[in-house]
Amino acid sequence: MNANPLLQDWNTPHQLPPFDMIRPEHFEPAFDSLFAEHLAQIDALAALSEPATFENTAAAFDRSGLRLERAQLLLDNLTSSETSPALQEVERVMASKLAEHRSRIYMHAGFFARLDAIHAQRDSLNLNEEQGRLLDLIHRDFVRAGAKLQGAARQRYAEVVSKLAELTTAFGQNVLADESEYTLPLTENDLAGLPPFLLDAARAAAEARQQPGWAITLSRSSIVPFLTFSSRRDLREQAWRAWTGRGEHPERDNRPLAKQILSLRAEQAKLLGYASFADYAIANRMAGAPAAVHALMNQVWEPAKARFESEKAMLREEAAKLGEPADIQPWDWFYLAEKVRIARYALDDAEIKPYFGLENMIAAMFDVAGRLFGLSFSERHDLKLYHPDVRAWDVSREGKVIALFLGDNYARQSKRGGAWMHVYRWQGRNGGETLPIVVNNNNFAKAGHGQTLLSFDDVRTLFHEFGHGLHGMLSNVEYRLLASPNSPWDYVELPSQLMENWALVPEVLEKHARHAETGAAIPAELVAKIKAARHFNQGFETVRYAASTLIDLALHERDDADGIDIAAFETAERERLGVPPAAGMNHRPPHFGHIFSGDAYAAGYYVYMWAEVLEAEAFGAFEEAGDPFDPELADKLYRYIYSAGDAREQRAAFRAFRGRDPQAEAMLKSRGLR
Repeated sequence: MNANPLLQDWNTPHQLPPFDMIRPEHFEPAFDSLFAEHLAQIDALAALSEPATFENTAAAFDRSGLRLERAQLLLDNLTSSETSPALQEVERVMASKLAEHRSRIYMHAGFFARLDAIHAQRDSLNLNEEQGRLLDLIHRDFVRAGAKLQGAARQRYAEVVSKLAELTTAFGQNVLADESEYTLPLTENDLAGLPPFLLDAARAAAEARQQPGWAITLSRSSIVPFLTFSSRRDLREQAWRAWTGRGEHPERDNRPLAKQILSLRAEQAKLLGYASFADYAIANRMAGAPAAVHALMNQVWEPAKARFESEKAMLREEAAKLGEPADIQPWDWFYLAEKVRIARYALDDAEIKPYFGLENMIAAMFDVAGRLFGLSFSERHDLKLYHPDVRAWDVSREGKVIALFLGDNYARQSKRGGAWMHVYRWQGRNGGETLPIVVNNNNFAKAGHGQTLLSFDDVRTLFHEFGHGLHGMLSNVEYRLLASPNSPWDYVELPSQLMENWALVPEVLEKHARHAETGAAIPAELVAKIKAARHFNQGFETVRYAASTLIDLALHERDDADGIDIAAFETAERERLGVPPAAGMNHRPPHFGHIFSGDAYAAGYYVYMWAEVLEAEAFGAFEEAGDPFDPELADKLYRYIYSAGDAREQRAAFRAFRGRDPQAEAMLKSRGLR
């Protein structure tokens, strides 16, 4: 084998991975070498003869393992965005090995002894806030990874973590297989009600799969428009059942995996002295404890159900006019809601989409970033990227390049569903300045010809992920472990959800929302209709989100998941909560990747609503100022939220920006629940 590129210096612009040189077979031998290299670094820190200091312990730990992290970030990104059977095999093999290596590092007795010693002296070390937070973070991560456990408990904890990595990887791969394999083929007789943009995307999807006619996939940007516009109720039901049945394929049923994951998580929490995994997970977030999450959700759940029932009454009236059954089923809701939207608000999604071409919306979000934060984006056409659909931009501020931004916006079979931000490298200055490489992933249905047109929900998604991207690009900290997206999960959604607000700023729309064929600006009356209808269907959307959140919490609040029947538990909880059958849930447990494809959002799906409370308060400051680009507020937004990362305590940082602690009332009003 030629020299392994994963073990070489990358003499590429921004040290971008040399994608064209990297093969799946490079990863396993590279990781074996990089594991040994990282462990040797920690061994050396533990063996230092001089007394432990912040610099030779916490700061040195932040500088360690960089080449391993580089390879792991690359693997994480490729297996999410451009995977293959060979890469999936690497992912399966490496999942447990990576977890085992992490346990070796975070249970390193010699290094932890030095870390524990300086942590005990932290108040006398004259550390600044960022240094103190780094020391606290590393110490907390070691403790939460089992560093204080002894004997059999120590060994068992490492075994549990390794097995969880294996199971969560398998769960995610099963969902991806279901999403990539399924299509609903359509012929000329099946197209009733479908608008041109959907027909174009469905034709392109069929061609990509070498199928005749048209094809609906399980990408949200394909399935939701089909459920919204198709007048074929039988096909809507077929599509809905495939969409909500992901993870239940007989050959790759995720329910047994979810049961094992829950059981191991409960054991993991008990080993560390927590009553449940929910207690363990939420202790590391802003909420602090499950009780705080329940307090928030209790303000939402009953008002959301009441709002849902009023919406259902509107849909029943519309169903009667259309001759549709009065017994509304989940596969009817999107279709009937669109009819009500047109009838009551004169707002037709097919009328909206021509004004929201993807290219124009990318220009809009770059414009917003320029006006708020002084950023400029220069596209790079000379970089070798991992797929032809991916684009790259140099990002500059005050005349200096501060980041590389990648945009990967289209759905494909080799890419998992959903939308997300990730990095190929974190920002930091410890040991030398490193600029972040940030990637945004969406799953828009690519047009067969002409512009890819977005629904307004798609536009919000684009701006949401760009908010995450800005969080990564604007990070301005000393230590990479504190880089902006490395924040508590119920705070990290604030920059993303906040950015969605600028998608509806009138001057942004006037400049960028241009008709795909005529180039005309979106009419003011159409914008007014979008705003007038923004509370419509919020009962449905909130119930679906809150139901998934509450079931996530209920699953992880169990103190022992042995013997749990996932399907029976879901049914029982939905009945206990009173989840309206016609609403359903955003995610059912068998395909709930947020909580079962990894642990970042486990017992944490609530974080979107927690951050929404912060977001409603934050954008409220701009509304009160009467200027969505108020320079003073924009500067504070940069300093206290987008650039600060975990270098500032989040409550204090938000208070410094807003001048007060957040209250839920603004969020409830924004959802129309007040």
